[in-house]
Amino acid sequence: MVCEQPEVFASACALARAFPLFTHRSGASRRLEKKTVTVEFFLVGQDNGPVEVSTLQCLANATDGVRLAARIVDTPCNEMNTDTFLEEINRVGKELGIIPTVIRDEELKTRGFGGIYGVGKAALHPPALAILSHTPDGATQTIAWVGKGIVYDTGGLSIKGKTTMPGMKRDCGGAAAVLGAFRAAIKQGFKDNLHAVFCLAENSVGPNATRPDDIHLLYSGKTVEINNTDAEGRLVLADGVSYACKDLGADIILDMATLTGAQGIATGKYHAAVLTNSAEWEAACVKAGRKCGDLVHPLVYCPELHFSEFTSAVADMKNSVADRDNSPSSCAGLFIASHIGFDWPGVWVHLDIAAPVHAGERATGFGVALLLALFGRASEDPLLNLVSPLGCEVDVEDGDVGRDSKRRRLV
Repeated sequence: MVCEQPEVFASACALARAFPLFTHRSGASRRLEKKTVTVEFFLVGQDNGPVEVSTLQCLANATDGVRLAARIVDTPCNEMNTDTFLEEINRVGKELGIIPTVIRDEELKTRGFGGIYGVGKAALHPPALAILSHTPDGATQTIAWVGKGIVYDTGGLSIKGKTTMPGMKRDCGGAAAVLGAFRAAIKQGFKDNLHAVFCLAENSVGPNATRPDDIHLLYSGKTVEINNTDAEGRLVLADGVSYACKDLGADIILDMATLTGAQGIATGKYHAAVLTNSAEWEAACVKAGRKCGDLVHPLVYCPELHFSEFTSAVADMKNSVADRDNSPSSCAGLFIASHIGFDWPGVWVHLDIAAPVHAGERATGFGVALLLALFGRASEDPLLNLVSPLGCEVDVEDGDVGRDSKRRRLV
């Protein structure tokens, strides 16, 4: 690979996508020993000396994270069910010396996680909320990455059609990216508190499935009238971000999800969509995407005009919009934000990666590089600091004087 120093990170992550791990092809090729691919970097332009050993280690961990995420997304649900995903989380936790916190099945219902429980209760393998927590000495802020882990999405009783259901094994792409990025970030020396929150469920059909018209009580304390069981990702993420806010005390909450088919229409096949309560973080996401190759483009953030789409006569809100022509990807993100509150003083970032999570029939591992780049300044690693667009502080605007400055700090 011939490139300049600032392009090394993006180039390595792009190469990782070219060598996916998952395959079930039979034949002679599977009986052969695994091939080893050696990648050499030749730097040109300024800083064209040999690549540092520390840089190579960072690239190895980042690319391993990309390939881990892609492998999980490529694996079909008859193998990658919620139990198997928990095994993947446990495996990463053991490698990092972290014991996961797991809340699952009836305990979810007992503890008030009506979103995750309601979506996953009809499946053979029960739903779960799992958390990996990194809490180093000297941390100055708490960050939570919340991933949508729908291991398969039939649409529930609002069932998808025969042409739109294939490929729904990819609906765990957000959680897969969070897992891959968390592993790499901790290995490269993450300096702040970092929690990876996995909202795991299979949106299945069965006698115990959620019905349209059912009302669920979510972890936020808000009630939701279900008018579309195929708008399930926002329900599990609402519980996840509420947990991050209430139980983990997060200053920055980022949720990542293959949330809406409309994302591919709004921002295209190659750009994820970002929705956030912070103009600084919106710009940072775009810059980070350009530096790492996981491209991002903003959605309209306007809760005062869009959140009324969820009005319910009998509950706090419905889970799907009244008008599907009124910026549905933005609205879906706003549903999630409403469960931490639009007046919450922290930073909330929502990344909809529905389209770029795959290229054709293969997963891309999208999101791993983006998280590592976006939060690079919270890392001890020089390369991640180089690709991060964020500084240590932001200027407080006149209208934000009363807001908690610690919660508005960029990493």
